[in-house]
Amino acid sequence: MTTIAEKPTAGSTSDRVRELREAKDDSVSRAEGWRRRGPLLPALIFMIVVTQIPFLFTLYYSTQSWNLVRPGSREFVGLQNYADVFQDSQFREVAVNTVILIVGTVLISVVLGLLLALLLDRAFLGRGIVRTLLITPFLVTPVAGALLWKTTMFDPVFGIVNFVLSPFGVGQVDWVSKFPLASVMVSLVWQWTPFMMLLILAGLQSMPRDILEAARVDGAKPFAMFRELTLPHLRRFIELGAVLGAIYLINTFDAIYMMTQGGPGTASANLPFYIYQRAFLGFDIGQAAAMGVIVVIATIVVATLALRLIFKSFSGNEEAA
Repeated sequence: MTTIAEKPTAGSTSDRVRELREAKDDSVSRAEGWRRRGPLLPALIFMIVVTQIPFLFTLYYSTQSWNLVRPGSREFVGLQNYADVFQDSQFREVAVNTVILIVGTVLISVVLGLLLALLLDRAFLGRGIVRTLLITPFLVTPVAGALLWKTTMFDPVFGIVNFVLSPFGVGQVDWVSKFPLASVMVSLVWQWTPFMMLLILAGLQSMPRDILEAARVDGAKPFAMFRELTLPHLRRFIELGAVLGAIYLINTFDAIYMMTQGGPGTASANLPFYIYQRAFLGFDIGQAAAMGVIVVIATIVVATLALRLIFKSFSGNEEAA
């Protein structure tokens, strides 16, 4: 009995060749992808170990009733810590302080940074020296800056602020004790204004000069040019600076610790400092962990919404261009 082998058709051969080629291209693309992502793996592993694993432990601790001064008191309580946190009147007061601190510092820093950027955008003798001097506060260590304002500027006896205001009838005012939150805000504004200034100055120098020249030739007034041309161009830079400043300022701890210790009472405490007090002075690990989780979630939500608005602004400007 004879078996006749069928010859492969041209169509099946070409399909097989195409499949082999696609499989080879797929394997090459996967290898290339892993080769490109390979250098990022150490950073990814480091980020997971340093941030994600501790956050998982924080989530676990937030479900425990655990006070370090009472050995054997650790037990699972579920979401009770979160309920206690939202019922805590001091937590609500500190949350309001945090919002005031962030919004006030960011707004004042942006306005001052805008004014200084407009000044430095003009050519004048010694502009490089002035720019260097204005950047210096942002390079100072936050702890050193806080101590400088507490001891050199706001000291009731030898402070420079009282010395400058003495001709106007201001006596030996203890600014840090009478206005603790405002004193911390002044220190933070002093440090963050140079950052806003640099960001806005970069936006000013990226603005096409021919548009301003055309508006000037058409007879536009300086204020109208600023309102209709300069400010819309600077909007995305201002928004970016505000978001980055707010993300950083929500973690402010050193200035409050060095200047006011959160007092008097909780008048100048913000959320990170209050969590520190609850964890390392009150030894209530469970509630401190619950507060930390709430702050992280709230920060992620606000930052995500703000960054989406900024990215839409950037993409809208690119499409318009």
